[in-house]
Amino acid sequence: MKKIILVIAILLVVSCKNEVTEYTSIKGKLKATGVEKLIVQGRNFSKEILVNEDGSFSDTLKVTAGVYAIANGNDRITIFLKNGFDLKLDFKGEKMADGISFEGNGAETNNFMDNKRSFYLSEFANPKSYFKLDKEAFENKMLEAKNLLKGYKEEAKDLDSLIIQMDTRNDEMFFGYIESNYEKMHKDIIRFAKGNASPTFNDYENAAGGKTSLTDLKGSYVYIDVWATWCAPCKAEIPYLKSLENEYHGKNIKFVSISVDKPGAHDAWEKMVKEKELSGIQLFADNNFESEFILNYGITAIPRFILLDPNGNIVDSDADRPSNPKLKELFNELGI
Repeated sequence: MKKIILVIAILLVVSCKNEVTEYTSIKGKLKATGVEKLIVQGRNFSKEILVNEDGSFSDTLKVTAGVYAIANGNDRITIFLKNGFDLKLDFKGEKMADGISFEGNGAETNNFMDNKRSFYLSEFANPKSYFKLDKEAFENKMLEAKNLLKGYKEEAKDLDSLIIQMDTRNDEMFFGYIESNYEKMHKDIIRFAKGNASPTFNDYENAAGGKTSLTDLKGSYVYIDVWATWCAPCKAEIPYLKSLENEYHGKNIKFVSISVDKPGAHDAWEKMVKEKELSGIQLFADNNFESEFILNYGITAIPRFILLDPNGNIVDSDADRPSNPKLKELFNELGI
């Protein structure tokens, strides 16, 4: 009888241990005020977590191991969740995007992810910061970046295997892109360096009527958007571009959109210009991606943005997108 009781007791203990590992728990306290709930989202998963008046929250979630987003409206950040984790979240600022420090079971993997997120938000993640360097400086910066990432991994000795696989693949793609494109992009940066004369276009059809050449715009800064009606990322920038043009209306800058649609899509271009009330100077390139202006700039992917000065010289041959706040900072620095 005692043996039976002992076996039952052992089974109960094992059962309790298994039950503990069937969910992950998260808790923390937001620095932002007035937040009523957070949403944790993943593949085929979504759960709301109520936030107390003091910003604190606590909940348990039954999850499939993987990367999830924890969000307050449009403010979100990714975390790695796995049943058995017991995470305390310490927010670095009022926004999720400011980062999170983690404590508890599962903290090591998530702190590693936050370090990687910071890396990919820094100048180290900007390919242009590598391409503009001479060979020796390029190799030194690549080594510095790789050593920094290596240090993050060495700090996270018990990094979850799923994250190791994802992280290794992402780093290989990132550095592979930079290394394979350095020679060409470095030459292009030298060729299209700030202050060099820009390639020109002539007699492009203007949606407002007539023809327009780049020389017609001399005397003003010119912000060029190379796009097409079929390009989803291009169309995603339209609201930001319209807002930017409205803000700088009447100032010494022209906003020029050049469509590289094929001739068969000409009607679709005209229709989109009218229906979306596209502002600025709307032009249709004379030979889509084979247009001389497009070839001279080596443009093979869109959207592509170019900023020229009032003399037709290059300010930035691969300028920031309208959605990037840094573009407005540059405009202001130039006194536009």
